[in-house]
Amino acid sequence: MKKFKINFSNKVIKDIKLKVKKYPWHEMPTNGGWLYGTNLPYMKNLCKHWVNKFDWKIYEKKINSFSNFKTKVENIDIHFIKEIGSGSSPKPLLLMHGWPGSVLEFIHIIKKLAHPEKFGGNINDAFTVIVPSLPGFGFSGKPSNPIGPRKIAKIFNRLMINKLKYKNYIAQGGDWGATIANWIAYDYPKYCNGIHINCLTMRHPGGPQSKAEKQWQKRFDKDQIMQDGYRTQQATKPQTLSYGMMDSPVGIAAWIIEKIHSWSDIKKGNIESVYSKDSLLANIMVYVLTKTFNTASWIYFGRREEGGRFFPKDFKKIKTPTAAAIFPAEMSEWPPKSYVKRIFNIIQWTEMTSGGHFAALEKPDLLINDIVKFYRTIR
Repeated sequence: MKKFKINFSNKVIKDIKLKVKKYPWHEMPTNGGWLYGTNLPYMKNLCKHWVNKFDWKIYEKKINSFSNFKTKVENIDIHFIKEIGSGSSPKPLLLMHGWPGSVLEFIHIIKKLAHPEKFGGNINDAFTVIVPSLPGFGFSGKPSNPIGPRKIAKIFNRLMINKLKYKNYIAQGGDWGATIANWIAYDYPKYCNGIHINCLTMRHPGGPQSKAEKQWQKRFDKDQIMQDGYRTQQATKPQTLSYGMMDSPVGIAAWIIEKIHSWSDIKKGNIESVYSKDSLLANIMVYVLTKTFNTASWIYFGRREEGGRFFPKDFKKIKTPTAAAIFPAEMSEWPPKSYVKRIFNIIQWTEMTSGGHFAALEKPDLLINDIVKFYRTIR
């Protein structure tokens, strides 16, 4: 295990900005808005800010303000942030991002979780927080071939138990982080004391049973028709997509921004009602600087090879205590509680009043409070 520090040269950053500046803008339908994808006027405005005002070094400094490490697990260098919690026995908490996210999603909540007494909370609620970059994402190494969330669950469990020497831990995530948490609870219940998820992508092999569950399935299938484009491409021919993206910071930005716009609880169609330009660009720059757009997309291919959304046919209900945090603007509509309870041992079910897919960024305090409440229940 080695200490790690992020330090991209000014030349690398300058070269990226030069590509952005020279991007050959093209047309979009006059009635476009965001209907056809990422809005052209917004992208031009964002890129102007990128070139003239955005400072990556500010975010580099924020990440480096924590203890960063790299260690090899299953022949992949795994990057992670480690913040030791306050008090005599802070609980290890594994925070996992998804796509198109990064460790930056959690930067502003790490200290609140690790040192609650400094923010008006109780020191007994402290966690030792571990925030890894998924394999193929950000500052972690790149697998030689696509791997899916079940394999990553194995890697992260080994990180927590074999490398960091914790006896047990709690796992939290949204998007792919939630799916990985599902597999951790399924495959490693001996070590995982609980999972807290704010998204559900896994499915029961028995399918929907009640009328309400069947109605949800119809709604979900209809809604996902317009969501499936990126997912199908990344799950079938990610390499083809990579040739258009890897040399185009603007292309990567547009591909990511469209999802953040669509999946967040924004006001009146304004993405900056939730996110600043700088926070959007910082996350995009993680993909651009580390050259991981390609390998980050492989997880979709990996999941397909692992069997897709469904648990195995011989599935038995997961006994690990589970908390579900349901944010109203979540892009992947949650099934009815009856369906979810056939998969998990649900001991906490929270229907939030606002927020979307990127809970840690959109509603950090709601997420923190829900995690703490869950831990108080199971400890």
